[in-house]
Amino acid sequence: MPIRSVSEMVEEAKQHLDNLAPAEAKRRADEEGALVVDIRDVREVQRTGAMAGSNHAPRGMLEFWFDPSSPYAKDVFQEDREFILCCAAGWRSALAAKTLLDMGVPRVSHIETGFTGWESDGLPVVPYDEFRGR
Repeated sequence: MPIRSVSEMVEEAKQHLDNLAPAEAKRRADEEGALVVDIRDVREVQRTGAMAGSNHAPRGMLEFWFDPSSPYAKDVFQEDREFILCCAAGWRSALAAKTLLDMGVPRVSHIETGFTGWESDGLPVVPYDEFRGR
């Protein structure tokens, strides 16, 4: 039996998600208190910088940090707010957001064009050292 393609899985995940443009994600963060969560690998964030105001949660720890029963649970991810996931191009974030929905996280969406879209739309990016220091 052939394996399912990643692109097929991403498209399926998107059917269940709120797929946001970068400007809408920023508006929701600024006006509604949503938290943009950068799930890229730390080396990507170090290389390219981070979305201003975002929080970093590496993809490999995401479920553990969101699960309140996990010994790795983070308080920020237990808050009653929308979480907007972002990766480089919108594929990992779609899969991760769908996983969080499946876990029962009530308000999760993703930036469809990822960090690449955020940056190309001229939205604020901060260098890694500034991001890490806040």
